[in-house]
Amino acid sequence: MHPPKLIFCLISSVLSLISLKAQDPGVREYEDRRQTEPSGVGSTGAIAKSAAVINSMDVLDDSQPIESGDLISIRIVEDRREPLQLRVGATGEVNAPHIGLVKATGKTCRKLAYEVKRRLELNYYNSATVVVAIDLKRQDDPNARVRTSGYDIDFFTVYGQVIRQGKYELPVDEDITISQAILRAGGFAQFAFPQKVKLVRKTPQGNKTVVVNLDEIMRRGNLEYDIYIRSNDVIIVDEKKINF
Repeated sequence: MHPPKLIFCLISSVLSLISLKAQDPGVREYEDRRQTEPSGVGSTGAIAKSAAVINSMDVLDDSQPIESGDLISIRIVEDRREPLQLRVGATGEVNAPHIGLVKATGKTCRKLAYEVKRRLELNYYNSATVVVAIDLKRQDDPNARVRTSGYDIDFFTVYGQVIRQGKYELPVDEDITISQAILRAGGFAQFAFPQKVKLVRKTPQGNKTVVVNLDEIMRRGNLEYDIYIRSNDVIIVDEKKINF
């Protein structure tokens, strides 16, 4: 291709893209939203994670108690990873790295850090350095939607071959899929049968049971089978049958 012809093609392509953006309201809407979206409050990913700049447990705050709806960050220094930012749920718990649910409300950052440290050192670390910080108080965050009445709290339950059977709070600000529910329960136990996980749901017509192949979802990435959990759903993970 001759150079003049190549330059002409490039110019034509650029003009076509500009024309497409001008004609497509979806493109303009997306660009406008990106430009007008506020930084910081309103997007938890944009809020600075205070735990990222602290490296010693000695300087953690020990005066202000954590409350439901607060946005906090937790970092395990030995993991060498970015802090995990978590919303404290209506039950007062957060899903801490490696150990799962831990009560946060009523504790200061220092007390919560030492509680997580104690539990980590039972099974995972010889010595753990845990950093906890409050990034945003609920009253300062317009996106903190936490139920205040105990009767309004939604739960799902996981039984069978998982690491931590039990009742789990269904978050108010995000949708949870069945694979994520299994991860919140610590993952599958050694003899779990992930190919036939049962989801039991109450309906006006009675209980309905759906069998889900979690192996297809969690190992092969077929996310179209990863159905959403609803309030009062029960997940049952059966034991794998072993023939000798």
